[in-house]
Amino acid sequence: MALDRSISRRRLLQLAGGATLAGALSACGGSNGSSASGGTLKVIGAGSQEAGLRKALDDFKKANSGFDFNLSFSPADQLQTALRAQLAAGNAPDLHAVYPGNGSAMSMAQLSKANLLTDLSSQSWTQKIPTGFKGAFQNDGKTFIFSPGTSVLGAIYNKKAFATAGVEVPTTWSELLSACDKLKKKGIVPIALGAQTPWVTQLIDYALVPGTVYAKNPDFDDKMIAGNASFADSGWADAMDKYLELQKKGFFNDNPNGTTYEQATSMVGTGKAAMAVQVSAVLQAFRQASPTPDDLGMFPFPATDVAADNWIPGGVVVGIGINVKSKHADQAKKFVEYCGQPDVVNAWAEAVACVPLYSEGDAKVDPVLKPFLPYLKDNKAVPFMDQRWPNAEVQPTHFAVVQELLGGKTTVPAALKKMDEAYRKSA
Repeated sequence: MALDRSISRRRLLQLAGGATLAGALSACGGSNGSSASGGTLKVIGAGSQEAGLRKALDDFKKANSGFDFNLSFSPADQLQTALRAQLAAGNAPDLHAVYPGNGSAMSMAQLSKANLLTDLSSQSWTQKIPTGFKGAFQNDGKTFIFSPGTSVLGAIYNKKAFATAGVEVPTTWSELLSACDKLKKKGIVPIALGAQTPWVTQLIDYALVPGTVYAKNPDFDDKMIAGNASFADSGWADAMDKYLELQKKGFFNDNPNGTTYEQATSMVGTGKAAMAVQVSAVLQAFRQASPTPDDLGMFPFPATDVAADNWIPGGVVVGIGINVKSKHADQAKKFVEYCGQPDVVNAWAEAVACVPLYSEGDAKVDPVLKPFLPYLKDNKAVPFMDQRWPNAEVQPTHFAVVQELLGGKTTVPAALKKMDEAYRKSA
């Protein structure tokens, strides 16, 4: 795949660290190695990691004859529940997916506070973590997670579907509505939404909130922490209203709450739907679902009618950590140290379509991400919203209220009130 060397390391610092990327395929990976016994390292990852994590493990095994592993993958909701329970019970895998920063049950901050992760601070690669990203990797000055880089969030779209409807990539909210209307009239689902998969519910809000909230109030998170702001009395209400406007105009597939992430991905890949709001880390899944992968592109999802006021969300992608009770901790540490080498970081980042965390020279990025680079350069990027949420209650509350909104069972004010109540619970 052709790559573009157009983003410098300094530009990466525009994305503050610590975002929870709640993205995962629902696939179960097969096993590599003989079994999860003896000296075999047991590894469970999020689906969005598969291409990069599997390659890193395979390459490390080739270079280390005594190394073997058993690799599987789990949906995000199962990682948040079953894996967290296994960690607490002391029977979790040796190496497993960890979400950067705070805000979910499987986030670095929550797990490290519970003494469930191995301290990686002595590894040399940890000294290369950019200052702006340390909140994603560290708690109390100690590093507990490895991640290959940063992902952006926008609309993954089918170019043929756009061409069929005669629409261009929109740069404002009004242009987006107009494009959706033309697509619908051509019998193409404008936006595929797989809201049956809980983590998908948050993505449209995450795409809109940078423009409706942070472009006007970049210190919104600080105000929330200080108790001087709320979801209900902010641009979050505008974002949710816009989310529902897309539904009321018939721009989603029928029954989003009964549609899975995999089904929505297939709809876009095959051209039945024109686009889906998603993280760049899952681009590969869309390409696999398409008979012509080169016909897929990606663009920033506009939130306002002033193009200059549209910002993008981005953040550190889901990484890996070592179970503090692992019986194969030495093997796991050696593998993570290997992952921190610049060439491995770049290879993993390329495999999952994200911008490498650090690089020797300019970073390589997938050309599909080029429309997002000016936002990084111009300081118009903010971390995924959950990055600075103070506890693991807000995110699942957000999932639930969006499903309720789509199902007509609540209102925007009531939904945001629930999120505010969850936010104010003790961390």
